[in-house]
Amino acid sequence: MDKGNLNVSHLAWCGLVALNTARLDGQVNSPAQDNLFLTRWLATAEKQRRFPKELASDISWLLREGREKGLRADLPGKLDYLWRAGNGNLKTQNDLFRLQHALHAVKLTGWIYMVLADSEWSGRRQLRLSPAVSGIYLNRNGLDSGFDEHGQQRIALPARITGDLPALDALLSRSGWRCVKAESEDVLYHLLAEGFTGA
Repeated sequence: MDKGNLNVSHLAWCGLVALNTARLDGQVNSPAQDNLFLTRWLATAEKQRRFPKELASDISWLLREGREKGLRADLPGKLDYLWRAGNGNLKTQNDLFRLQHALHAVKLTGWIYMVLADSEWSGRRQLRLSPAVSGIYLNRNGLDSGFDEHGQQRIALPARITGDLPALDALLSRSGWRCVKAESEDVLYHLLAEGFTGA
């Protein structure tokens, strides 16, 4: 883990502690208040330069998200992701938890994430995907049968992926996942957890 990751993790931890303290004190009682509190906290941190200058762009991005998207920004979710991804504990979780965490992060960055029924996956009603739109689409049956009772991967998960693949690879990698191109179709990939050796 590099120092930058430690700094981002520390920023996220401080934000989450501040938010939970405000909740305990009764200052914050709803998701809308969570967003307002964190937006103000980030603005103060930026103004007072509370964190190393390497984090200025991260703070600016989080602040912009909170101001522009409001409740949809899910600032607590973003901070939780940054904290888990940066502190090393994420890799100790099971495959299913780490995949859910990665997919949550994908949604937070503005990607489309959908789980498709068999009728939407193939056949007459198959969902038509635009290569210009960043999205990841998983097959529901693949997800249902892809993990054992302990959350460990059993089979390669089929996924259709469009858009900025290097950006997705970076998010998946932080959670211990990767995607491998399938030969049968342009946008078809298989999602594989670290250490997965199955078919």
